[in-house]
Amino acid sequence: MGPRKQQEIFDATLRLVAERGYDGLTVEGVAERSGVNKTTIYRWWPSKAALLGAALVEADVLGFEPPDTGSLRGDLVALVEGVVRLLTEPPARDVVVAALGAAVRHPDLDARAFFADRFARERQIFERAARRGEPAAADPMLVVDLLAGAVWLRAVFRGLPLDDDFASRAVSAVLDGVRAPAAAP
Repeated sequence: MGPRKQQEIFDATLRLVAERGYDGLTVEGVAERSGVNKTTIYRWWPSKAALLGAALVEADVLGFEPPDTGSLRGDLVALVEGVVRLLTEPPARDVVVAALGAAVRHPDLDARAFFADRFARERQIFERAARRGEPAAADPMLVVDLLAGAVWLRAVFRGLPLDDDFASRAVSAVLDGVRAPAAAP
């Protein structure tokens, strides 16, 4: 199958899950929207869970390139800003919230590949920082989890807006600590 047709299948999959949720996602619906025979889809992906799992990793709408601003702090701020866009702007917001929410209720939908792929790309931020001689993060995955988790909690679970300096403040809290600066004497 060609890459363009594959992207059409992935886009149709993600649009359907965003509109109807995981329970409303069907291979027949994806086939209809993408113009591909359902037997072709089943040849490549044996179930809707496998199809959605592949779409989460491979779809252009959720594409991700690790930022390279020249500093760890700058890269992390850009990374958080990307997560903010992912979780607040359609269509990605609707896709991610519906698909990853479904992963909690449906064990056959394994979202670990999505997170493993993302972290493999995010790790590059820390590797570049180390090559530049910046202090290394003790646990890069923990840093990313803290930052991305802050966005998820604020935007998705609390439904609160994220102001323009949220990314900078979150990165500062993680890199510098949460204590208020000491008052000048």
